[in-house]
Amino acid sequence: MTSILSIQSSVAYGHAGNSAAVFPLMRMGVEVWPVLTVHFSNHTGYGKWRGPLLAAADIGEVITGIDERGVLTGCDALLSGYLGAADVGAEVLKAAALLKERNPQAIWCCDPVMGDVRRGFFVRPGIPEFLRDTVVPAADVITPNLFELEFLSGHTVTDVDSLLAAVDVVRETGPRTVLVTSAILPDSTEQTLDLVVVTDDGAWAVTTPLLALQISGCGDITSATFLAHLLAGLAPPSAVEKTAASVFGVLEQTVAAQSYELKLVQAQDEFVSPRHTFVSRRLR
Repeated sequence: MTSILSIQSSVAYGHAGNSAAVFPLMRMGVEVWPVLTVHFSNHTGYGKWRGPLLAAADIGEVITGIDERGVLTGCDALLSGYLGAADVGAEVLKAAALLKERNPQAIWCCDPVMGDVRRGFFVRPGIPEFLRDTVVPAADVITPNLFELEFLSGHTVTDVDSLLAAVDVVRETGPRTVLVTSAILPDSTEQTLDLVVVTDDGAWAVTTPLLALQISGCGDITSATFLAHLLAGLAPPSAVEKTAASVFGVLEQTVAAQSYELKLVQAQDEFVSPRHTFVSRRLR
């Protein structure tokens, strides 16, 4: 059975970080070992929240405890998201190195959470630079949104060519697979959204209708679902097709429910039998 060590934030109410990623992964038949970086009452999009930012040492202790069970040799991947603080990022780096020592075939999928077009940066000062300079170069797969891609690359994206150029800059630093989530390109005249994946073998895009919602957790389920499909052996174009279908189905049901939180339980079948089909197109 596929196993993923997922080091992310957690919320008691709603869906973000591990609270968004773990259930879909398990629904897809993946064993998940969640390690929490924060445990908040709700996601920060509400403007107010309560709960602790977990100490880096405590996070390290949890990972050490997992390793002491002797199970990391059977772990296929590390999935990481919101860090909270640089010392937490250091623990994630150590976890990635430990996992690859125990299982050299394991991969690290990093969602470099730092901000979005609507809110700008929403992490602590210094975290974006730490992600760019230290974390992202060590990862195998990264899943930035368009705002994060522009920061990581130092390039402004205005069309497909500039998006691919920005991805190439980031790939040169280390990660071989880049999935750009929620790429709404300025030169698009339609109400659409693109997911673009770039690997050593090429670049592909999947276009879906743009739904009228701004909600936390979308990137978290996108990263988790994409990683699960890669671990299942799907080629990146097929993995992004299935990811787009599942995520769109969940968001469609969320919009229909007029909910401020992802309707993960209501829409859970979208992760195993999505109702929609999207076909990728080759960009190069």
